Amino acid sequence: MGEQCDLVIVLGGDGTLLSAARSLAKFDVPVVGVNLGTLGFLTDIPAPQVTERLSEILDGKYIADERMFLHVSIMRDGEEINESIAFNDVVVHKWEEARMLEFETVIDGLYVNRQRSDGLIISTPTGSTAYALSGGGPIVQPSLNAFVLVPICPHTLSQRPLVIDGNSKVELTISTSGHARAQVTCDGQINLGVMAGDKISISRLDASITLIHPEDYNYYEILRAKLHWGGHP
Repeated sequence: MGEQCDLVIVLGGDGTLLSAARSLAKFDVPVVGVNLGTLGFLTDIPAPQVTERLSEILDGKYIADERMFLHVSIMRDGEEINESIAFNDVVVHKWEEARMLEFETVIDGLYVNRQRSDGLIISTPTGSTAYALSGGGPIVQPSLNAFVLVPICPHTLSQRPLVIDGNSKVELTISTSGHARAQVTCDGQINLGVMAGDKISISRLDASITLIHPEDYNYYEILRAKLHWGGHP
């Protein structure tokens, strides 16, 4: 589909668009989302308006919005054992047992910290309004080239969300002295197992996707509506 289409129309909720976006990551084809779900941060055309809005878009009346992806690679004993991409977030988290995960964080070769927590969310600006927001992270404007690192229930309360440059490389190493089994989840849809000693590398994917919005699209209006902020002044 990515090779043959000039435009892909996704019918569903944000989860459907996340899956479609990953599938289309290597193709330079724009995507428009029609919301048949509940939240609709990404699929921003309401179903009752689909005929009107798509007609406007096909007439050239639209806003093009470029979004980034993350790439995650899992290394074991110097060899890559798994890899994937994510549109919203990569989450490293504990697996099966109600025990904290212990891991070290390195950014661009510089040691950051060792932390004990339920895990860490590495989010794109697109994903900043998803799991990262629930974990206490900031909302990041989608046009920014940045990552958000949000600890999940950290043991030390001074562990706060961190916003870093989008060209950075984040490396997490699962401690051999702590909880040995963990999991890496991409967009809440792809699960990759990791063990003690494994190194997880996350960086920006050398590809992006273009979301197409109606001409009157307003990101802040979406935030007001979906997060139930105060009404118009």
